[in-house]
Amino acid sequence: MKPVRTRYAPSPTGFQHVGNIRAALYPWLIARQTNGVFILRIEDTDQAREVEGAVESMRETLNWLGMDWDEGPDMPGEFGPYIQSERKANYAIWAQRMADEGTAYADVRTPQQLQALRDTAKAQKKPFLAREYRPENPPKWEPGMPLRFKSTPQAYHWHDAIMGDLSAGEEAVDDFILMKADGLPTYNFAHIIDDNDMQISHVIRGIEYIASMPKYLNLYEALHFEKPIFAHAPHIMNDQGNKKLSKRDGAKSLLSYRDEGILPEAMLNFLASMGWNDGTEQEIFSREELIAKFSLERVQRSGARFDEQRLHWMNGSWIRGLDINSIYTLCQGYWPDTAKHYDEMYKKAVLGLVQERLKFLAELPELTALFFEDLPTDLNLIDANKQLKKFSHAELKVYLEHAMGSLEQSDFSVEDLTTRLNALLESTGQKPGVLFSLIRIASTQAPFSPALADTLHVLGKERSIARITNCLESL
Repeated sequence: MKPVRTRYAPSPTGFQHVGNIRAALYPWLIARQTNGVFILRIEDTDQAREVEGAVESMRETLNWLGMDWDEGPDMPGEFGPYIQSERKANYAIWAQRMADEGTAYADVRTPQQLQALRDTAKAQKKPFLAREYRPENPPKWEPGMPLRFKSTPQAYHWHDAIMGDLSAGEEAVDDFILMKADGLPTYNFAHIIDDNDMQISHVIRGIEYIASMPKYLNLYEALHFEKPIFAHAPHIMNDQGNKKLSKRDGAKSLLSYRDEGILPEAMLNFLASMGWNDGTEQEIFSREELIAKFSLERVQRSGARFDEQRLHWMNGSWIRGLDINSIYTLCQGYWPDTAKHYDEMYKKAVLGLVQERLKFLAELPELTALFFEDLPTDLNLIDANKQLKKFSHAELKVYLEHAMGSLEQSDFSVEDLTTRLNALLESTGQKPGVLFSLIRIASTQAPFSPALADTLHVLGKERSIARITNCLESL
C-alpha cells in the first residue's frame, strides 16, 4: 500500500464551523493513526467569495484543537505550493495537455447562449447535458478562454469507505468547465490535479460531493490518474435533525466556542463522536483514544444531529476530570470582576465547589458571584420558593434564629457544619427542603448553590453570619 497522505482543503470564505472542522478531523485522525502525512491546502480559486482573515482564522482554529499539519502554506513540503492561486502554472500545463489530446475543448459561448440551450432542453422536457450541445468547430484553446472537459459517458460502480458500494448511470457524466476565462481553474479540475500531484491517498469530504463523483471518475480516467480512496461523510444536521446545519441554525465559529470556555479536548471528542462510535457505550475519548480507535467504516451513513447541550455535557465531563490547579489556570479571564480582590487560595476553594456544575468556563461569573459580592436581601427568593412560601415570614424567622444560634457556635469546618445542620433538622422537625433552603438563601442570596456545608465553609463564619443577620432583619 502507498503511504497514507490525507488533506484538509478548505476555501477561505468565512469562519470555521463544526461542519468544516469535522471534515478536517477525519483525515487528520487517519493520518495520525497510520503515521501518515496530513496536509493543509487552501483552495482559493473562487476569489470573489474570499473573506479577509479567513486563512488566519482557519489556522488558529486547527492550532487550538491541536490538529497539527505536516505540510501546508507555512510548512513547505516537496509538493507545494499549498495555495491554489499559487499553482496556476501547473493547472495551465495540464489544461494545455488535455486540449492537445482532445479531451477538453475551448468553449467561448456566452452565458446567454448557454442559457438558451438550457431553455431548449427544458422545453423538450429533458435534463440539460452540455455534452449534447458541444460546439461543432471550437477554436484552438488558449489561456484566457474557458476550457471544458470532453467527457466519455459511461456507467460507474465504485466503493466509498463510508457510504459503501455506489453506482451511477451514464446520465450522471457530463462536460464541465475546467479552466475559467480569468485563468483560474474550477474546483472540479484543481482539486483532482492537486490530489494527484500531492499523492493524496484518501479523499475525505462531505456527502454533497457524491453527486459529482461520476464526473470526477471520468476525469481521473481521462488524465490517467490513479484513484485515491474516497470517503464521503454525511451532513451534520440542525438540532431538530430535519435539515443540514447552517449559520442560520446556529453553526457558530469554533473560536466562539473556545471563547465561551469549551475545552479543545471536549470539542475534538464531540466532533469525532458526531456520527461515529467505536461500537461500545463509551462516550468520552481522549485524543489518543480517538487516534487509536477511529475508523471510516464505523462512521454512520445518516446525518448526525448537532446537539449543543451534549457538547456542554461533554465539556463538563472534561472539566470535572481536571485537577484544581489545571482548571484554575484555564479560568483566568472568566472570573467576575468582583473576584479581583481575592487571593488564589480563596478562588481555588470556590472552584472546588462549582467544578461539578461547570459546563463551560463562561458560566463562572454566574456560578461564583455569590462568593465575591454581598447582595442586599431579596425576600422574593424566599416568597418564590415552593417550600418556603408555605410559611409566614414570622415562622421562617424563628427557624432562621434557631439556625443562627447553632452556627454561631460552629468552628465552620465542613465536618462541624454538617453535624450541626443535621442536628437542626432533628431539633426543628423540618425537612432539608425547608430548613436548608432557608439557610442557603439567607447566606447566599441565590436559589441554588453547591452543598450547603461546603458553601458556608468557603464563605467563612464572619460573612455567613453577617448575611444571615441581614436576612433576619428583613424578615
